[in-house]
Amino acid sequence: MDTTEYKTCLTVFTLFGVLLICWCAPQRFCEPGGDNSGRCNNGPDEEKPAVCSEINLGYCNDLDYSRTIFPNILGQQSRHEVESGPEYLLLSVIHGLLNGECSPDIRLLGCSVLAPRCQELPSPAPVKSCRSACEAVRKGCGHAFEGIDMAWPYFLDCDRFFAGEQEGCHDPLAPLRARQEVVFSNLSPDEPSTIIQFTYHSNAQMYSVLKRTAAKCSHISRTYSIGRSTEGKDLLAIEFTDNPGGHELLEPEIKLVGNMHGNEVLGRQLLLYLAQYLCSEYLLGNQRIQTLVNTTRIHILASMNPDGYELAAAEGHELNGWTVGRTNAQNLDLNRNFPDLTSILYRNRRIKRFRTDHIPIPDSYWFGKIASETYAVMKWIRSVPFVQSASLHGGELVISYPFDFSRHLHEERMFSPTPDEQAFKQLARTYADSHASMADNNTERCGASFIRSGGIINGALWYSFPGGMSDFNYLHTNCLEITVELGCDKFPSEEELYPEWLRNKEALLSFMESVHRGIKGVVKDEEGYGIKGASVSVRGIRKDVTTAEEGDYWRLMNSGTHIISASAKGYSKVSKRIYLPAHMEKAWRVNFVLKKVPVQPVGPDYHLFLRSSLDTYDRFDPYNHFQSYGRSEPGEPREPREPREPGMGGEPGMGGEWQEKEKPWWWNYFTQAGVSAPTWLLRN
Repeated sequence: MDTTEYKTCLTVFTLFGVLLICWCAPQRFCEPGGDNSGRCNNGPDEEKPAVCSEINLGYCNDLDYSRTIFPNILGQQSRHEVESGPEYLLLSVIHGLLNGECSPDIRLLGCSVLAPRCQELPSPAPVKSCRSACEAVRKGCGHAFEGIDMAWPYFLDCDRFFAGEQEGCHDPLAPLRARQEVVFSNLSPDEPSTIIQFTYHSNAQMYSVLKRTAAKCSHISRTYSIGRSTEGKDLLAIEFTDNPGGHELLEPEIKLVGNMHGNEVLGRQLLLYLAQYLCSEYLLGNQRIQTLVNTTRIHILASMNPDGYELAAAEGHELNGWTVGRTNAQNLDLNRNFPDLTSILYRNRRIKRFRTDHIPIPDSYWFGKIASETYAVMKWIRSVPFVQSASLHGGELVISYPFDFSRHLHEERMFSPTPDEQAFKQLARTYADSHASMADNNTERCGASFIRSGGIINGALWYSFPGGMSDFNYLHTNCLEITVELGCDKFPSEEELYPEWLRNKEALLSFMESVHRGIKGVVKDEEGYGIKGASVSVRGIRKDVTTAEEGDYWRLMNSGTHIISASAKGYSKVSKRIYLPAHMEKAWRVNFVLKKVPVQPVGPDYHLFLRSSLDTYDRFDPYNHFQSYGRSEPGEPREPREPREPGMGGEPGMGGEWQEKEKPWWWNYFTQAGVSAPTWLLRN
């Protein structure tokens, strides 16, 4: 054999030996992309034998055992590898991400995977946690992750990383539950059972709270967007009812709107607390809250002006003045931006057949500067048959009610009542009298004098302005809206948030309950079908309400004897006399059956009536200035984008790449920490 042949054979045998050694060596398998998450390591180091050791992980040291084992259930080889991974980082920040919800349950459950209990004999081995404990946590906390648009963490997969009781599992949450039972047994019935964090919320945190609340109470609640702000932020509303997502026959609908002026932030916070309170108390069996939710459809828009709020919040409550953030991003005052229907009423009220209800929006309005937020709210209140409403403001301590625009052009402060003056006063009284101090004439005010008014005032008598939301609600729809001025400080310190909640909680609940007074009913034809758009009038009150899609109606009224009439085009008019007692626990049912009759020919003055009739009411945005905000199906608010299905979200390498798009607000927690990007937390 010559030198060349010898070298060739030597090379072949050497390669064969290397391959044999590699084939015989123990292999560590890593799923594609797993090396990016820190869950496996394909380096040349040999796998270390399993040994028991002290836990020594700061966020896991309160487990009910002290010794763990490496490699752990995820294959991580050491404490250092655990601490440098995104899984451990998630456990360290989860309390803040979820605002304390499901804490410490999530952390303890995750720690039992990263630092499993070590069984010393017969040989060191990890003891998996119980699958039942994992499933219970996921059932109770899945909504919290959905609320911040985060996928359920892969390492909390109850099927893969947990075991059944028959396999000898360990329950890491058993000691926690035992301690909680002791605490709950020592609570008195009078202590509060709903836990709310009384802090300010950024826009992202506000959306998170609303979505988590809706997910937690999905059988009675949902979130939906009514549109977008000028800068593209969601105008996100949440509703509460026993059948969320649609109108129910004879169930009254109410709305609460906050933060119309971006620097008036107390109302925004109170409505966030109210949403959480309604959800929690309903689940806890509070009979009052369950009755309210089961018989009412409640809509809450916590922030009508999220763009303005960001400007106000940037300065903070200590530096914020009375104007920074008040307007929207277009520098428009939203409470001066609605169609001025009050002036139209004043000009035409002496015309015999002029309708004072459902006054159409004049075409000239659409040539002005209209805020995106205003447009969205107008579409909202036209699509839902709201009965009553409250808009929460700040800067004074009083309730004002329409009209807000003086009936005399040159009078800045002039009593300007609506035909429903008595009903409005009763609405205002309901809130003021239930408030801790608003109705007390001895309460220190903020400059204005409301002596002997008991904390309520006609808006135009206080100060006059056109284009307000409350006047528009009244003259364009059936809805009666009051303005709630919550106090002198538009942006109070966080220390004041809890006391303000206590002052306003009963007032908010009483106001919502007050929608169940007056009368309600259905206007039908002789065949039993509901008549849409029929008018229901009260003798002596020149303001009708109209029936909804299925012929049902609601009318807020005070006690006394009334003559009620129902009429519709092509039908006979029917009248009834009713008596409403002083104390009404629920609205009285007054139904009507109308007979069809030939349509009467119109008179020579019909063109005057036509200009303000329902025939032109549907003429909304005739020039399509805001067609991008249109809904595919009128009549109900829609979701702004297709909802994502809840799920695991996917581990790295499992099912396609994440499409580049705007990341959730919490993404920076991980990218700034320098760990491998946990794409498995993105809901894709």
